[in-house]
Amino acid sequence: MRIGIFAKTFPGTSPGPVLAAARAAGFEAVQYNMACSGLPSMPDAIPDDAARAVAEAAAQTGLAIAAVSGTYNMIHPDPAVRERGLTRLETLAAAAPALGTRLITLCTGTRDRDDQWRHHPDNATPQAWADLCAQMAQAIAIAERHDVHLGIEPELSNVISSAPLARRFLSEMASDRLVIVLDPANLFETEAATEREHRIAQAVDLLADRIVMAHAKDRNPDGSFATAGNGVIDFPGFLARLTAAGFNGDLVTHGLEAHEAPQVAAFLRATLAAL
Repeated sequence: MRIGIFAKTFPGTSPGPVLAAARAAGFEAVQYNMACSGLPSMPDAIPDDAARAVAEAAAQTGLAIAAVSGTYNMIHPDPAVRERGLTRLETLAAAAPALGTRLITLCTGTRDRDDQWRHHPDNATPQAWADLCAQMAQAIAIAERHDVHLGIEPELSNVISSAPLARRFLSEMASDRLVIVLDPANLFETEAATEREHRIAQAVDLLADRIVMAHAKDRNPDGSFATAGNGVIDFPGFLARLTAAGFNGDLVTHGLEAHEAPQVAAFLRATLAAL
């Protein structure tokens, strides 16, 4: 596995310094965000020179661009917001190969109007599921036009809130353009050790054939997020299960401060080496 990090962890609005900081902290790959190029995360336009600058910075630093963030609220209550998201997704998909990646990460959305990462009780309704299916069908068509893949993530606060729902969604959409990003910290909040270990193991077992990227952040006992290695997740067990399932993709950390990055890189590298 390559060890990566969210590029946005490091301050800056130019890809050269941002990627150099990621390399200096000990990483081999980044999940890129267009904010690191001084643009909105989901821009209306990506100039050709902005895309080339990312690829050139990656080549100069020896870093891989594992993915680019394309998150927007796919089931926002306002259809106009969803349509703007789709338009911007096409912009990002068209530029992704020039950036150096063919993977775009998505958010399966929430009915919350203000925060795409906040749970809403209507997320579990049939209409929310239908809206997500309709939106994703259009996103898949975009992915096919531009030869990219779309990574979705089981996330408690979103429509796809569990591994079984992710498996159902993959089956219903029936497209190999749709793949899985697995973050164990997004599968539970304050559950006991046996339950969280069950959910993590279940997720790997159910989704192994479609997992292309794993995320590495942690949870504190009170449910708040922690940096990888400082919380309750059994990372040796998680990474051993991923490896046994045949996963050899990027392991990308996030939810940390820039000054913590070298320590997390060392922790992940040592954990993988011990396997």
